[in-house]
Amino acid sequence: MPEFSTLSHLECSRTGEVLDADTVQGTSASGAPLLARYDLDRARTLVTPADIAARPPDLWRYHEVLPVRDPAHVVTMGEGMTPLLPLPRAGARLGLPGLRMKDEGLVPTGAFKARGAAVGVSRAAELGVRAVAMPTNGNAGAAWACYAARAGLGALIAMPVDAPEITRREVVVSGGELYLVDGLIGDAGRLVADAVARRNSAGAGYQDTSTLREPYRIEGKKTMGYEIVEQLGWRCPDVILYPTGGGVGIIAIHKALAEMRELGWISGPLPRLVAVQATGCAPIVDAFEAGLRESTAPADPHTVAFGITVPRALGDFLVLDAVYDTGGTAVAVSDDELLAAEHALARDEGTWICPEGAACVAAAGRLRESGWLDGSETVVVLNTGSGLIYPDTVTADAPVLATDGRIP
Repeated sequence: MPEFSTLSHLECSRTGEVLDADTVQGTSASGAPLLARYDLDRARTLVTPADIAARPPDLWRYHEVLPVRDPAHVVTMGEGMTPLLPLPRAGARLGLPGLRMKDEGLVPTGAFKARGAAVGVSRAAELGVRAVAMPTNGNAGAAWACYAARAGLGALIAMPVDAPEITRREVVVSGGELYLVDGLIGDAGRLVADAVARRNSAGAGYQDTSTLREPYRIEGKKTMGYEIVEQLGWRCPDVILYPTGGGVGIIAIHKALAEMRELGWISGPLPRLVAVQATGCAPIVDAFEAGLRESTAPADPHTVAFGITVPRALGDFLVLDAVYDTGGTAVAVSDDELLAAEHALARDEGTWICPEGAACVAAAGRLRESGWLDGSETVVVLNTGSGLIYPDTVTADAPVLATDGRIP
């Protein structure tokens, strides 16, 4: 059988400690996230960008740098290769004619979390895991429950009681075991960890797949970085803006860029990475502005962009490393700003995006106004989900006409 993956080992993101990639792993001994490493010299001999162009249009086209060793274990619903849309009207309005949007609202389950779920569930199944468990702000739990169902695995999901109703329904309809928690995602995480420990003591075979507490969600999400570069003709954009809660996406894109540079597929400066948060929950922005390498949780985290309501991310130092390493920045926008951006983009371009993605559009406008962007750049904003998941961000009041009435 041809070699499918060049996965070599897992590495502690803090200490460089090497761990076995072929056993179920969580975090390192120091409690830090683990990063999958590949034999990129070998990968370079197995595949070229030209080879990839001839493959099916899904994220598995990059399988040499993904962790699933046997294609028989791939769990897929066609995720990946989402559009990189030019935004000419929005770009003209914002003074950014090179503005583009990577639209993750079109993947299965309606959000970018499907990428991490596809790869994470596939690798879990390959390693003999029987059920996955996680706390979530909504979209990740929905995605992992759906992919677990497709793989024939169980799924235990806990989310804050204020999580989007649509994501709750996705968990339930796919057969996941759902609990709502009267608190934040950290509270849900403690309850999940306790349940997993108790159930596994009875031999249940659960894996805790909380954000950055298993190593393969990053691998699914890094394919966004590979796709953006491939869709630009194997060229990097100048700037990528990413809505940052747990931070997996921006960490993953940074990892993808580093891998592509080592493979020789890209050269020159890396895109400046921008971590975008909401003013009601902006620990990464606060840390960046203070020149720190780790963040502090805000006292009262809140924002309508529910997916980025993460008081303190386990991988905060990796997010900040990505920003510092690429000469990027971190920006917080208000709920009013991001909701206005959501509505304006729909009027400009006909696309209804999620509030987290709208935060990136608002941040791009802010950076253009400040001069951090001069208008000549190719700028990519990440829309991480469909606006349909968040119907409460739009009201639809309209006149009701009698059948014998008349439209003015």
